[in-house]
Amino acid sequence: MSSFEEIRNNRIQKLQTLKDSGFEPYPITTRCDYSLADVVSKFSTLSSSQKKIYVCGRIMSLRHQGALVFFTFDDGTAKLQGLIKKGEFEDAQFDLFTDVTDIGDFIEIHGPLFTTARGEKTLQVLGWRMLSKSLRPLPEKWHGLQDPDERFRKRYLDTLMSPAVKERFVLRSRIIAEIRSYLDKADFLEVETPMLQPLFGGASAEPFVTHHNALDMNLFLRIAPELYLKKLLIGGFSKVYEINRNFRNEGIDMTHNPEFTMLEFYQSFSNKDEQMAFTEKMLKTVVKKIFKKTSIEFESETIDFSKKFAIISYLDLLKRYALISNPESITPDEAKNKAMQLGVKLTDGDPVQKIIDNIYKKTCRPKLVQPTFIVDYPAAYLPLAKKKKDNDALVDVFQLVIAGIEMVKAFSELNDPIDQRERFALQEENKKKGDTEAQSTDEEFIEAMEYGMPPAGGVGVGIDRLVMLLTNTRNIKEVILFPTMKHRE
Repeated sequence: MSSFEEIRNNRIQKLQTLKDSGFEPYPITTRCDYSLADVVSKFSTLSSSQKKIYVCGRIMSLRHQGALVFFTFDDGTAKLQGLIKKGEFEDAQFDLFTDVTDIGDFIEIHGPLFTTARGEKTLQVLGWRMLSKSLRPLPEKWHGLQDPDERFRKRYLDTLMSPAVKERFVLRSRIIAEIRSYLDKADFLEVETPMLQPLFGGASAEPFVTHHNALDMNLFLRIAPELYLKKLLIGGFSKVYEINRNFRNEGIDMTHNPEFTMLEFYQSFSNKDEQMAFTEKMLKTVVKKIFKKTSIEFESETIDFSKKFAIISYLDLLKRYALISNPESITPDEAKNKAMQLGVKLTDGDPVQKIIDNIYKKTCRPKLVQPTFIVDYPAAYLPLAKKKKDNDALVDVFQLVIAGIEMVKAFSELNDPIDQRERFALQEENKKKGDTEAQSTDEEFIEAMEYGMPPAGGVGVGIDRLVMLLTNTRNIKEVILFPTMKHRE
């Protein structure tokens, strides 16, 4: 077996042969009359006319049979067989094709269409041109890329060699398109907010920091667009949404990537209950539009979207699965002891609510397989949510968990600027104690609120996690085209 360097040097020699023969191996212009998908769908009409057509694609297989060369080529829309017969054009052209082409090359060919005795749709090549000479061999056809690390680093080869992987990303695009269509039909306006922010906010997370030279100031990559979107509600936009890229300086695991995609939408004069109903209907509609049915398979479970989503309180979950009898009044020491009993990681400076939430994530969330709304969180957990009317120790929020994965977080938005300042102050205290994910006081946002912010319901949907669910994929790297990877040594 030839080494990689031998194969590459051989292809470089073929490249030189092309140039010596007067051919440009990377031409500017290309003629392509039809996509291969169009050729396949219109094959009867095109073949019966005996019209010579020009098409382009990448060679995916080559079979030399004496005076015949069969090859399969692919333009990204479909595959088609090509046939070159010695004697149909100059021998020098035939010889050049056999001498310099390899699997992976992009070529332009032209000729009439016909069907072989075996029923294979085929183009008989009367002329060809090299469009892009490949210098590296593609992965072996039947095994592709076996190392997951290589698959994620070289996604272009992963999608090229694995139709299932490519289809997953096509499906991702369709899911986002259906969500966008649903929101547009509901009269939401799509907007864009800054990714570079002078103060990070809108979520509890550690940011990435960068420096702008001209302004000589630090800026933060967006951890959430929430505060900017709520400023738009203040500014007279009643329904807004953004499908946005967020960046959080956190660990990488099966459901976390430092760069990820979220949907956030906000509606004036709405609340948590109305948005909970809207979110449920939106997800059910998307599933039915994409899959033409009301259930999907995820690992060994059937997720049923036909039924009303279950609702349970956060505190009841802790009582039921974590066996914490007093989650609403638990002390820091009690929380730490419980975490150690359950093997939950503790970090210096973690406030009690963060410890309890980590306990929930380990003991409660995995139990929720069917779509379940979790409501009524302690007020300290979510400093941007409105407190419940009948119990100001709780906030009016919901999370949606499916298959043990958090998909959605939403709440009745806090629009009282005095309460907001007090809630930010509590976050600042947590930050002083060592909580790196605590939120900062955003004076500009509070100033905007003081002009008057309408009551509103806001929703955040993890697009990557939703795609994981709908494509039956457990690892978030499988649904992000180019996930964050550690630099190679």
